[in-house]
Formats: sequence, C-alpha cells, structure tokens
Amino acid sequence: MSFELSIPFERYTQALFDTLAMVGVSASIAFLAGIPLAVLLITTAPGGFLASPRIHRVAGSVINSFRATPFIVLLVALIPFTRLVTGTTIGVWAAIVPLTISATPFFARIAEVSLREIEPGLIEAAQAMGCRKWHIVRHVLLPEALPGIVGGFTIMLVTLIGASAMAGAVGAGGLGDLAIRYGYQRFDTQVMVIVIIVLIALVSLVQFAGDRLVRWLRER
Repeated sequence: MSFELSIPFERYTQALFDTLAMVGVSASIAFLAGIPLAVLLITTAPGGFLASPRIHRVAGSVINSFRATPFIVLLVALIPFTRLVTGTTIGVWAAIVPLTISATPFFARIAEVSLREIEPGLIEAAQAMGCRKWHIVRHVLLPEALPGIVGGFTIMLVTLIGASAMAGAVGAGGLGDLAIRYGYQRFDTQVMVIVIIVLIALVSLVQFAGDRLVRWLRER
C-alpha cells in the first residue's frame, strides 16, 4: 500500500526552510542584542561595578514591558513598524521583526540570571588585580556564565520555533502557515500531523544539541 501526500513534498521542505530562516536570523540578532542588555542590567544593578539605579530601572522596565506582552499581541501591534522596516507585513522577513523584538528581552533576562550566579569573589579578585571594567566583562563575567548562557539560548530557540509557528496565523510563512492554511482551514489532518511531527523533531534536535554543548562547556 503506497502512501501519498495530500500536498507536494516541496511545500514541506520550503516551509521548513522558511521556519529555519525565521528562527535562525531572529535568534542571531537576539543573541547579539541580548548579551549587551544582560551585561547592562548586571553592571548597573545596585552593587554592580557600574551601579546606576536610574539606568537599571529604565532598562528593566523596558525589557519587562516587552516580555509581558503576549507574542500574538506584539505581532499585531508591530505591524506598522514591520512595514516600515521590511516594506511588507507578510512573509519570512516580516515575521523576523516581531520575533526578534520578542526574543531579545526574553534572552536578556535569561543571560542576566546566568551572569548573576557568578561568584562576587571572582569580580573582586579581578578588580584587585587592576583589570579594567571591559576586561572583567570579557574575561570573567562572560566566560564564567557561558554554560548558562548557552542553556538559555537553547530555551530561546525552542521558544522561537513555537512563536514562528504562531506567526503563520498572519501569513508569515513556514510550518505554522502550512498547518493553518492546509491543516486547519482545509481540514487536512495529514498536513497537521506531519507539521506537528516535524516541529517536535526540530525542538528535540535543538534541545539535544544545546544540552550536549552545555555539558561539554562545563566539563572542559
């Protein structure tokens, strides 16, 4: 008995590539922007070596505001900004804008927790040796917190995969769009099941790779 797909196989591969593009670009930008934000939160906090309660309070409030907004609401609210940046409100690149803005504060908070767990004695020792503040960040804070940061980055990737599927509700493309247009609107159970299986496999692969990398960083 042969198994036939209700839609061409190429539709699935294109949807997968679109999802990987959305997640990959958004995660990369969120990583590059989230690390400096986390460092800013740590260093300007009370007791930090660049303590500034006002800056810390403002940065924390902005980050919390974006984190508290559900992604689907943020997706719709950012439509004018997305159109300004990309020239469109549908497609992969239009989805990258809200995905990035949603993921950056999320990752910044996770990285902040990892940086906060570093023993204060290490920072004090570096200061006693005359290290500059930038050197402390680069050679003490970030290396010591790296396993936790990588673990947090893995969590962010998994969250982005789910959010990219949700973005399909507004025509962003990817696996979510495929599931909604064919699986839901056309009542095609086969498409829905295949998309779910692919998403589960993708999340499992990302989590496995992230866990292995964290374990290697802690054991080296």
